[in-house]
Amino acid sequence: MDAPARHADPRESDGANGAADAMVPHMKILVIEDDLEAAAYMTKAFREAGIVVDHASDGESGLFMGSENSYDVMVIDRMLPRRDGLSVISELRKRGVETPVLILSALGQVDDRVTGLRAGGDDYLPKPYAFSELLARVEVLGRRKGKPEQDMVYRVGDLELDRLSHEVKRAGRDILLQPREFRLLEYLMKNAGQVVTRTMLLEHVWDYHFDPQTNVIDVHVSRLRSKIEKDFDRPLLKTIRGAGYMIKDEA
Repeated sequence: MDAPARHADPRESDGANGAADAMVPHMKILVIEDDLEAAAYMTKAFREAGIVVDHASDGESGLFMGSENSYDVMVIDRMLPRRDGLSVISELRKRGVETPVLILSALGQVDDRVTGLRAGGDDYLPKPYAFSELLARVEVLGRRKGKPEQDMVYRVGDLELDRLSHEVKRAGRDILLQPREFRLLEYLMKNAGQVVTRTMLLEHVWDYHFDPQTNVIDVHVSRLRSKIEKDFDRPLLKTIRGAGYMIKDEA
């Protein structure tokens, strides 16, 4: 069992309501968590979001289920009885299981996260966490499964980003972005239609180099929004209060 940590109750305002609104159809996940109370909260909230959930309470059972069944995402606690979470992930990868894995752990330092990602994890969420963020991350990983990473051009409405040439156009007009603005837009467009949290942006665009309370994200989002929306009729980049940001074409 992982180190003691307060697990967010999905019945709280940012959990149950967010889960009910998300409704991710046709997704099946495996939760490997030995804290039965935390597992019960998670499975209940995931199911309220329309997600099919299997649960394993130890590493050996989780390894068997993850190897024998097909899942869109696995949520794995790092410290488990019978076999620890990182060992489970490493063995799954050795067996050719490429299902995206989100690691949960009370060990939240940068070195801990790097170790988890190098063991084969795709994302890492420290405890305690808000269920709304856990759900958003699972949604993103679920969309990633089977989606070729070699997609070189992202499109949202009339906005187009070319990952090879680093060119950005909207309605055929060139938009000049600074390198960090380009990375920010690239990550948002990769996850178009999904809420991207501040923590996710810090991890994937800023590589943990800034304090979560910094306003660096707000400043860059504001500059990016000005560049991709100025002189255009339709806004694309939205701020989701209390959650993060989303880029989406609602035409």
